[in-house]
Amino acid sequence: MREVIFDSETTGLDPKTGDRMVEIGCVEMVGRVETGRTFHAYFNPDRDMPVEAERVHGLSAAFLATKPRFAETADELLEFLGDSNLVAHNAGFDFGFLNNELELVGRAPISLDRMVDTVAIARKRHPGSKLSLDALCTRYGIDRSHRVKHGALLDAELLAQVYVELTGGRQIGLGLLDSGADAAADGPAVTQLTPNAPWHRLATDKPRREPRPHVASPEELERHSAFIAQIKGAIWVD
Repeated sequence: MREVIFDSETTGLDPKTGDRMVEIGCVEMVGRVETGRTFHAYFNPDRDMPVEAERVHGLSAAFLATKPRFAETADELLEFLGDSNLVAHNAGFDFGFLNNELELVGRAPISLDRMVDTVAIARKRHPGSKLSLDALCTRYGIDRSHRVKHGALLDAELLAQVYVELTGGRQIGLGLLDSGADAAADGPAVTQLTPNAPWHRLATDKPRREPRPHVASPEELERHSAFIAQIKGAIWVD
């Protein structure tokens, strides 16, 4: 199953009040494994950058003024996203800004049915614990020492590792299923062992060896009895 983990940086907290998305970073995963394909872009928001927001991500209005506008990159972004589920941390926030940008350029919004929120997953797995990306990286031993400021692609890469841990780790499941069997719709992805799998062929192509006998021979039993007889004051002897 293909999924896209993504993160965005913005000028503020609410697109309804004029805030804009200024950066997006996306990481492709197939079967909970990163493929190495990413998408990353900065956008000129055609507005100022509040000091509070710049402190978070370090993106100044002067820097963004040289970047393309969202409309210039929308096709490339949508092609990368495809029809895959989109995974984000506090996903409602990122979906709100992404769909606002799409609306501004006359594109259809992305369905919320495709939204996967890692905050919601973490809340179920670790109730009462801190749920920030930093806190989850610490919990799962994920190195975030290079995260000095928020950055969309960097945060998406960290979130991809967190998402794997939240959904069961690298060995998510092992199903002895036929290749055509359907996995549970809301369950974790499983690795399916089928007769066509290469590891199955390697196992069955080897010559079959007869089972090794594990019963002691009469000679072995006799030697054992002679050895036991030499032990003085054995606690198992009445």
